[in-house]
Amino acid sequence: MAERQERTAPDAVLTRIGQVVMLHHAGDREEARRRLLDLWTELGEDGDPLHRCTLAHYLADTQDDPSDELAWDLRALTEAEGAGAGAGDGHDAPAVRALYPSLHLNLAADYVKLDRAEAARVHLRRARGAAGALADDRYGDGVRAEIRRLEVWLGEGP
Repeated sequence: MAERQERTAPDAVLTRIGQVVMLHHAGDREEARRRLLDLWTELGEDGDPLHRCTLAHYLADTQDDPSDELAWDLRALTEAEGAGAGAGDGHDAPAVRALYPSLHLNLAADYVKLDRAEAARVHLRRARGAAGALADDRYGDGVRAEIRRLEVWLGEGP
């Protein structure tokens, strides 16, 4: 029974994150940021790296300052690397790998906003290189479309 609770507990955290993301998408950026920060504090430094990655990924989207957005996206990447290292400890390695295209794409977009084109190109190439881990579904199609859009913006080709 305890093992089953351990497996369902992470789902509860992701559900909570998803609920706050819906609030953000509905237009309440400030409240979403506040709730995500509260959840970040609740998870703490020793929280599950996959949860912390997901949370930081969405916290970046609630930031007003591009430098703050970059800081949260970098933190999300760091947490994904920690989650990937723990893939044998309950993390689904393919799911962790599927995060990398989006994480690098967000970093590339952050660097564009900060007028750092070369850093943007580095992360765009990493996003492109990791895109093979994406499924052929709506999410994967969307990430691939955004990679192509940013390639055009930066004058990069595949």
